[in-house]
Amino acid sequence: MKTFILGGTLATLILAGCSAAENSSDSAAWYDSAISNAKNQMALQCQAIEADTSSRVLNPVTTKRNRFSTAYCGYADWRSGFFPGSMWYLYELTGDTTLVPLAQKYTEAIAEARHLTSHHDIGFIINCSYGNGRRFINKEQYDSVLVTAANSLCTRFRPGAGIIQSWNTSPGSWQASRGWTCPVIIDNMMNLELLFEATKISGDSTYYNVAVSHADTTLKEHFRKDGSCYHVIDYNPENGEVMHRMTGQGYADESAWSRGQAWAIYGYTMCYRETGLQRYLDQAVKTFNYMRNHPNMPADKVPYWDMDAPDVPNEPRDASTASIIASALYELSSYPVDSADTYRQYADDIMASLASDEYTAKPGENGRFILKHSTGSIPHNSEVDVPLNYADYYYLEALKRKRDLDNK
Repeated sequence: MKTFILGGTLATLILAGCSAAENSSDSAAWYDSAISNAKNQMALQCQAIEADTSSRVLNPVTTKRNRFSTAYCGYADWRSGFFPGSMWYLYELTGDTTLVPLAQKYTEAIAEARHLTSHHDIGFIINCSYGNGRRFINKEQYDSVLVTAANSLCTRFRPGAGIIQSWNTSPGSWQASRGWTCPVIIDNMMNLELLFEATKISGDSTYYNVAVSHADTTLKEHFRKDGSCYHVIDYNPENGEVMHRMTGQGYADESAWSRGQAWAIYGYTMCYRETGLQRYLDQAVKTFNYMRNHPNMPADKVPYWDMDAPDVPNEPRDASTASIIASALYELSSYPVDSADTYRQYADDIMASLASDEYTAKPGENGRFILKHSTGSIPHNSEVDVPLNYADYYYLEALKRKRDLDNK
């Protein structure tokens, strides 16, 4: 155990040694090695944060274009909840109580995000941070933040179309340049969990009803017959007419942007958990089967950034897609589906790949992030083959879900 005095704050962080046992290539040991590596990397990440002498709390997102320096974000960034959430998951995985005050500090540093109404990602921001923290911090304040954030998200609900608008189309924005009026992206399915939580906290069914309306409309309009989904559906907000079916981050409008498929699998699995509606479970299974059976799925089950990109197998991979799918599959395997064990095994296979040296960084490298080889948005030439904090978040969540299943 090493004790660091960082920026006047006493932070006791357990740095496990990088022994040969921890780096074992034995496939039976990948889970323990994954936990050990995550603890090492995040301890170093916390050390860097606490060493900063500015008044702000640093929130790591990815690496800068030099691929060495760590890039940080403010509370309004859609990714700001993932690192605090990762701290809560690491605490849950390790039982290291010294992580709790840091997780609380990093969570409460983004409290102002609960008032955001400028985009739909308030669910990512608040539910991943405060939503996880409320399981360990017995504070009514955390519940209040979640409900306030749900109210902020509901300001983006368009009753005429039955959906939550994802992006604004302000003059001069790239969204407006595409000719969109009321764009909804498949990613928005992930923000519905905040609304379900708000109903459970408050007893107000309004949030639940908004979530179901959005999920049902997305189910109707976002999916192709083969189970794959579009990235962007542009609606007439007054009557729900579909004006465009396009992509913002995929290779082409009709291609399968991989992370979008992952959001769909995860989002509808979560919606089944919260509602018990079979149609949601059916869609999660159908979209996963599309991905699993895609002829371009690599042998290690870490997808290319777009399954239909033209230069496969030389296209960049996306570890974030893999970690999201793995986490979703662990949950999916616990529900009444045919061959549930195959879903769990597929998740294990993904995680074994991610825990390997090919995708897991050595301590101190990779901007102190856990996973390598994620892809943000190739069409925007942004975050290509870099670490991403949400890849780490869903990786840790998947580890936690695997442990919970194993303990049963």
